[in-house]
Amino acid sequence: MANVQNRPALYAERPEWEDVIPLPQYESVKPLAPIFYTPEYKDATDYFRGIVKLGEKSPRVLDLTENIIRQNPAHYSAWQYRYKTLMALGAPLDEELRLMDELAVKYLKTYQVWHHRRLLVQQTRNPAPELAFIAGCLREDAKNYHTWSYRQWLLAHFNDEALWENELDFVDGMLDVDVRNNSAWHHRFFVVFQSGVRKGEEDRSEVLHRELTYVKMKISVAPNNMSAWNYLRGILDYSKTPYSTLISFVAPYCEAESRRSDDSSKDIVDLEDPFPSQDAHLPCAAAIEFMADIHESLGGDSLEVATELWSSLANTHDAFRKKYWEYRIREAQSRAH
Repeated sequence: MANVQNRPALYAERPEWEDVIPLPQYESVKPLAPIFYTPEYKDATDYFRGIVKLGEKSPRVLDLTENIIRQNPAHYSAWQYRYKTLMALGAPLDEELRLMDELAVKYLKTYQVWHHRRLLVQQTRNPAPELAFIAGCLREDAKNYHTWSYRQWLLAHFNDEALWENELDFVDGMLDVDVRNNSAWHHRFFVVFQSGVRKGEEDRSEVLHRELTYVKMKISVAPNNMSAWNYLRGILDYSKTPYSTLISFVAPYCEAESRRSDDSSKDIVDLEDPFPSQDAHLPCAAAIEFMADIHESLGGDSLEVATELWSSLANTHDAFRKKYWEYRIREAQSRAH
């Protein structure tokens, strides 16, 4: 009884909604497997359909759509009609953004929340505060696809130099916290290679060298981090740099224990070809795969070396993907004949 007394009144019980005829979802239809909505959700959506039929856009529509969104944040029709109502009323969008600050954090993984925010910022044309907001959301979930996508859209859409200014430092900070954050690596590639040339980065050969040095150092810290190896492959492919130019860097990661010509130099870091960290788990499967790809590309007698490396992955270092490595061997041998 207490729960009934404490719950908000249904729209069907509110005198101010008497002028709206609610429309049931399954009007004149008996579905085979109906969805059992809560009474509150069924009531709100019935009145929402009634409002849409009338074409009403009023402050009470904003209250109704907020109610529905809080019950089901993925209700795209409620989001769409809410936006149209905001535009029709000329409602203050700063207030709407403050509401979105709450809902975005609460429903981080809901696409509709971020799309609605995008529409609002396109209207306000004030993207600067968004970067700090996004950073806060990423502290809640550092790998959330929708949050990163929204950040990339914001940067690319407004393309303001002030927005880009500290973006590389931001990514550095994210990777310092978690070097395995694949989303942050993807964003770094977006910033450096897919978003035009920023001021101070006109010398692309210097940028390539900087990024190679950066990713090599990150690999040396955590060799079995596929995100960093994928970034390395990405920048080599983008710049059309042969994988074979990195043999001297990759080789120590393929050994069970990295060997140095001079043990006294173990505290000296070679920025061009840094050795694996002392506590690295070696050999590294990603490095063996990389080395096999090098030998495959060289062809000839090197193909036999590639086959041996793939066999070591299949049988020892990456047996989980045994079938895949055996496929690679068959494919290479069929091309050789």
